[in-house]
This record gives sequence, structure tokens and C-alpha cells, in this order.
Amino acid sequence: MALSTLKPEDVSYYALNNEINIPVAGQIPLAKDKQALAAFLEENVAPNTKHFASLQARLDYLVNNQYYEQTMLDKYELPFLEKLDAFLTAAGFQFKSFMAAYKFYAQYALKTDDNQYYLENFKDRVFANALYFADGNEDLAMALADEMIHQRYQPATPSFLNAGRQRRGELVSCFLLQVADDMNSIGRAVNSALELSRIGGGVGLTLSNLREAGAPIKGIEGAASGVLPVMKLLEDSFSYSNQLGQRQGAGVVYLNVFHPDIISFLGAKKENADEKYRVKTLSLGVIVPDKYYELVAQDADMYLFSPYSVEREYGQPFSYVDITKEYDQLVANPRIKKYKIKARDLENEISKLQQESGYPYIVNVDTANNASPIAGKIIMSNLCSEIMQVQTPSVINNKQEYDVLGTDVSCNLGSTNIPNLMKSPDFGKSVEAMVRALTFVTDSSNIDVVPSVQHGNQLAHSIGLGAMGLHTYFALNHMQYGDEESLDFTNIYFLLLNYYTLKASNQIAAERGETFHNFKASKYADGSYFDKYVTQPWAPKTAKVQALFKNVKIPTQQDWADLKAAVMKDGLYHQNRLAVAPNGSISYINDTSASLQPIVNRIEDRQEKKIGTIYYPAPGLSNDTMPYYKSAYDIDMRKEIDVYAAAQQHVDQSMSLTLFMRSTIPEGMYPWKQGRTNKMTTRDLNILRNYAHHKGIKSIYYIRTYTDDQEEIGSNACESCSI
Repeated sequence: MALSTLKPEDVSYYALNNEINIPVAGQIPLAKDKQALAAFLEENVAPNTKHFASLQARLDYLVNNQYYEQTMLDKYELPFLEKLDAFLTAAGFQFKSFMAAYKFYAQYALKTDDNQYYLENFKDRVFANALYFADGNEDLAMALADEMIHQRYQPATPSFLNAGRQRRGELVSCFLLQVADDMNSIGRAVNSALELSRIGGGVGLTLSNLREAGAPIKGIEGAASGVLPVMKLLEDSFSYSNQLGQRQGAGVVYLNVFHPDIISFLGAKKENADEKYRVKTLSLGVIVPDKYYELVAQDADMYLFSPYSVEREYGQPFSYVDITKEYDQLVANPRIKKYKIKARDLENEISKLQQESGYPYIVNVDTANNASPIAGKIIMSNLCSEIMQVQTPSVINNKQEYDVLGTDVSCNLGSTNIPNLMKSPDFGKSVEAMVRALTFVTDSSNIDVVPSVQHGNQLAHSIGLGAMGLHTYFALNHMQYGDEESLDFTNIYFLLLNYYTLKASNQIAAERGETFHNFKASKYADGSYFDKYVTQPWAPKTAKVQALFKNVKIPTQQDWADLKAAVMKDGLYHQNRLAVAPNGSISYINDTSASLQPIVNRIEDRQEKKIGTIYYPAPGLSNDTMPYYKSAYDIDMRKEIDVYAAAQQHVDQSMSLTLFMRSTIPEGMYPWKQGRTNKMTTRDLNILRNYAHHKGIKSIYYIRTYTDDQEEIGSNACESCSI
């Protein structure tokens, strides 16, 4: 039966999958998932896959019918293409779950234009990715094929989906833009939001530089409208530019916590907000300097500063002023217009909104800048809060042209699959192949519709290699999430990612004789970045983790010293290398848990359009792993923060850290709840945000709340950066 006419009642796999949720003799009937997988492949995939007499015939068909790019194939001879295809076939890839196969064929496999037949299986999509990212390098194509077919490496959704296709979207995941305090910049930002949403990425914008509501315009007091109308313009832009109706455009706006519009900014997300300014689909994020935490701790008054007067006084946009360093001077300066509120009142407003909606994201901007080895200033993050790169401001004239072309950011993402990479025959070579694949993405990206993004990418060559499957790895190896062994493992795993991405970036810089822009001003160039690795040994502390890494080369102090010398000599090609995205739907295809976070349910029920509920057992779930698969909602979130902190010390950018809360807190989970209400309060979120800041966490993504009536508040509906 053709794909377009298949209905749930015509097949058996939906019913089989649903039986997973019906216990048998008190046990989860996990075998039903394997039965559903087999039925899906037999009833859906096999009869609806287009077959060809040979690889040559298949490729000819795909090129002639405008599915694949001829230029990609022209870089290789047919004997190599046949060799690569045979290698991938011999690997014998098989999906491990019904959800993995269903997701791949529903969202990633190439189909005929009439939507009647599949033109690819997983092996074929890997084939196209390997050829495309290797750019004619046969050895690299083989290496990438090896990494992807064994699911050690997963390109970002837009990269994996579009690689090699003749009619495709962009390869990049998301974008970061700054808006200056003038109408030309605001107009350009709205145009950029439309264009970037059209080509497929989520867009983050910071509005911190805009003068507040009531500020003067051309000397007329009270003339400025503030940030809320701009937020509404952006939300409407994302709604309008929705990729031909296939996906809702997605954006986040950031505002500094010391901006005078901060209260109304937060209020725009509330259910009872004025409809004129209420934002329903736009995400919100708050930029938080260290000074704010200090004022909250002191229960002090805090002053909010007019970006207009600050920019006139300091000669640079508000985002680029170090509020923590300049706070006392700003307060004392009579030429700076300021507004006084109670710091803890604002803290409670943030927590109230997080309880209601999951927003705002939190960016600990001083933590990010203090840890950054790059000259310049980080001023914001992206739609999923894991990208943190320095930016420079642009100046746009009345013709909407750039008098000064600054730098904005595009996200070039990919992810390691932790359980599978730990089985790699050569961890370092695997990571090098991944870095080279991501390098192709940054080199070939050309977002000319937003020149500041294009310029930033050309100068920085930044990438973001991350990880998924951490909880799965813990469960398979009998580690409780957040215990000593899990922290030990996380520390060493991300140390290895850091070391081997540095090594690969240095090798590429030496090969090309090129470094990222302004490398000489970085802490890499003077060697100071490497001090913490050269001056002390880094090795697993627990016996279990020592055994897990027995076949992986862990760099010694001498290895770090040698790398330091090599980097100081030849530089690095990539300004940024590591970032951990949320890994949304793509983690299902990898049969592993998402990102670094704990699983939510041992048996997840996921609502799929037109189909209903699909049940997904946690990867590797069995009687053996069951005790180690505790729900995120039943884990002390300080343990999750500890896990992320163990990774963050080695990650040059940030990580999408979602906090999971129950509206009724389990007894004994948090010591500060003793003798108080067992309901989640703003105080709980205040304490956890401060704990995360104390542990060196750079950003907090969503707050997800599981209510007493079994609803989830703050669930992430955006998958644009969910690689």
C-alpha cells in the first residue's frame, strides 16, 4: 500500500507499539517494541522503498530527478562510490527501536516528490553525508561513514537532513543577532528574522541595547516605546516566515537583567498580559551579570540603567559594558538615568514566570566571559542557550547598508553518541573526523542574507561538537545519575573531547596555514588556557571509571604540554569547538537519551501528528538497567547541575541545561523544604539558579514542571536547534 494511503488501521505496528504500555504480569512487555519495529519495516518500509539494479542506476536516477547534487558525486570515481556503499552495507546497520525507525523514515529519509516511495534508508543517508562532508577526500569519506553508520557521530538535523540534496535548506542550526539602538538596526533585525526563519534556523536576538520605554528620542522625553513592540514585531515575523508552513518559525529574545524594561519584558509572557504586547510563541532569555547575584544575596536595592544614557556616556552599546565592574560608577554617575527596584522582587518575578511557562532562559554572562579564552565579549546566546561566542557591533546607515560590519553568529553543530563513541577503536581519530565534517559545514556556510552572520562565520570558523546519551551510558554501566562515578566519567569524557578537538583544530590550522581571526589575542596563543591541564594530572579517580577508559588514550601532562606548544606555534582553525545542544528528535534515531540530561520516563509517550501516541522505552531498558533509569523529576536537580558542571569546565561554549521540577516536591529531596510546604515555590527555583551560578554553569535552558494533574509546563516545542 502506497505511503500516502497508509492508515493506522491498515498496519499492525502502531497497535504493537501501544501494547508496550500494558504491563504483563507486572512487567513492561519490551518485546512488543521489537515486534513493532519488525512490522514497521515489513509493512511500511519494504513495500514502499524504490529499488534499483545497481548503485550507478540509483545515483543516476537521483541526479536526473533533481534529488542529489551532481557536483557532490563528481568529486569521486565510481569504484570508490561502490567501495563506500559496500562498506556501509557490510556494517549491517539495524535500528534498535520502533521509534528510531519511525522517526528516520518520517523525517529524514528522502522520498519521491509525490511522497509515494522512500529513496533512502539509513545507510543511504549516511552515504550522502559522508560524501558531502568529505568534499572529495576519500579517506575522510570512509572515516565519516564509519563514524555515522556506527552512530558514534550524529550531524545536526539540518546537516544530516540536507547533505547532498539538490533541493535543500541550510546546513546550520541557528543564528545569533544583536540589535542596536536605532530604527535602521531594528528594521534590519526584523528583515533578518524573516530571512533566517525562512531558510530554516532558530534565531536569537538581544534587545539589551534598545532604549527603554519612556526614554527620550531626539530630546523629546517619553517618546521611546521600549522593547515590547519590537518583541511583537519579531514574533509576527517568525510566525509569518514559517518555511512554507512546514514548521513554525522560532526565535528567542534576550534582555539584560539591568535593563529598565525587564519587568515588562517578563510580563509579556504571562497569560494575563495585555494582548497588544503579549508574546505567545517567542521565547525569552535574561542576561544575568554576577552583580545581580550579589545584590540578591544582600537583599539590596538594584538600579536599572538606561541603555541610551549608558551608550552616550561609555561610547559603546549597553551589551558591551561590564555591568559588574562598572555598577558602582553607573550608580554614582548623575548623567546615567536609572531606576530603583528590589533585587529579590525581580528574582521572584523570574521564578514566577519560570513556574508558569518555563521561561526565561538564564545566561550567566560574566561566568561565560570569565571562562572564555577568546578576546572580545560574549553578550547573548541562542535559541537553546548552548552557543556562546564573542560578537562585535554593526553600524547600519539610512540605506540599510553597513557602515561598520560587525560579527554575528551561525551555529554549526554535531554530536557524539557517548555509549557508541566509548566503543570506538580510536577515540581521537573518531573526534578528528567529526571536527573535519563540522569544518566543512562552517567553510561552506554562506548566509549572505545577513552579512553580519556571514562575516562572523568567515572570521571565526566556529563549530559546536556536543554529546548525547549520557544517562543511557550511566544506566548501561550501573551508575546512578549524579553519583561520584557519574561525575568522574563526565569529567574525563569532556576532557577528552576538549583535548582531541583542540588537537584536530591545531592540525587543520597547520595544514592550511590559517587560524581564526584575532587568534594572537586569545589565551590559546599565549598558552595560559592550558595552565590547568599542564600543572596537574587529569585521570579517572574511581575504579569503575578507570576500567571504562582502559582502552582510551587519556592525555598526560606532557601530552597537554606538547599540545600547548603546537597551538602556540601553529594556532587553531576554530574560534569555538564545543557546545552541547538539547538533541531532541535526533536522539531517538540514535537510540540513546537526549543530551546530558536524565530521562523523563522509562516509557516515554510521544504525541505524533496524525498518528497519536507512540511509546518509546528508554534506550537499553531492561531489568538490569531499570534501577539506574530514574526520572529527571525524581532526581535532586543539584545532581544534574553537578553533572553539567563536571562537563562545563572543559566546554568552551555552553550546554542546554533543562531543570525538571514537580509541582509537589517528593519528601526529602531538598533539605531546605523541611518544615515548609511540599509545593514547588519561587524560593526553590531561586536556590537552584544560585546553585548553578555557584557551580560555574553558564546558562539554564527551560524549567519543566510536572504538575499534580500530570501536565508538563515548559516542554520544549522547538526543534530547530535540537540536533
